[in-house]
Amino acid sequence: MADEMSLTGAGITPIPGVVLTYPFDPEIAAAIPMLPEMREIDLPTQRRRTAEMFAQLPSADTTGVTVEDRMVPGAVGDPEVAIRIYRPVGECFPAAIYDVHGGGFVVGDLEMNHRANVVLARELKVVVVSVDYRLAPENPYPKPLEDVYAGLVWAATHSDELGVDARRIVIHGASAGGGLCAGLALLARDRGGPEIAFQFLNVPELDDRLMTQSMIAFTETPLWNRPLAVNSWDHYLGAGRAGGQDVPIYAAPARATDLTGLPPAYISVMEFDPLRDEGIAYAQALLAAGVSVELHLFPGTFHGSGLVEYAAISQREKAESLVVLSRALGL
Repeated sequence: MADEMSLTGAGITPIPGVVLTYPFDPEIAAAIPMLPEMREIDLPTQRRRTAEMFAQLPSADTTGVTVEDRMVPGAVGDPEVAIRIYRPVGECFPAAIYDVHGGGFVVGDLEMNHRANVVLARELKVVVVSVDYRLAPENPYPKPLEDVYAGLVWAATHSDELGVDARRIVIHGASAGGGLCAGLALLARDRGGPEIAFQFLNVPELDDRLMTQSMIAFTETPLWNRPLAVNSWDHYLGAGRAGGQDVPIYAAPARATDLTGLPPAYISVMEFDPLRDEGIAYAQALLAAGVSVELHLFPGTFHGSGLVEYAAISQREKAESLVVLSRALGL
């Protein structure tokens, strides 16, 4: 990809951690000591370390892309929602990507995916709209999802202004962003719109019950692990609600029993990621409901290992994402 960057060449300062014994891909394993330690830490530390990691990455090269920040209406009674609009200079196809950042429902903002969104707009020559939803635990479910839904409603109803065909909007998210996109697809279906052309779910966080084999096994994996997942759901749903009987499908899409009528999907999972098995199970459930799905497990990887951008497996993942998105956007 044009924005390819080597993590070890980005000037990132190593943060002491544990080099794990999982059989990771050798190229990404070499970078693990450079990643922030994320085991059994409190939320302020998690937020600080995540912000530090992204702050040390090179600034985005916005050549060929215009970037505009805007506030749009939130849900009734809710505050306005911040969005960021990326437009390619020159040729622009009438399709759009609606991007939702990750961060375990508790971390992240418009800067988290800024570099990646610039690349998407420039490489695919489409508009990208990124949404800055409120974070838990200060704003638990349903507030983050309602912000994401409000941003999509704005993009669809302002498609003429954006130069976009409202029927060619692809939702796109990773980790908690992937889970929010899956919930968004269910919510849009059940509320009667907006129309979604495709859902791109990268390592989605989908299941608050935390009972899959990968979730139970991977307690010490880099960047994401079972202790962080436990805290994530506790913050998002409210203390003590995760795993209970009253968790809505829009919060935890893995609980949905009716997946009919949803847009086609691409789901990617990483081999040594606690979220691996819930992503696979969701792909299987979509297929059983008659929804077209492409599923890819990347071997030797962990959650967020794509940050090691020089690794061949990371380059394969990024190249595939462009191919999948290009096809989904009808380019």
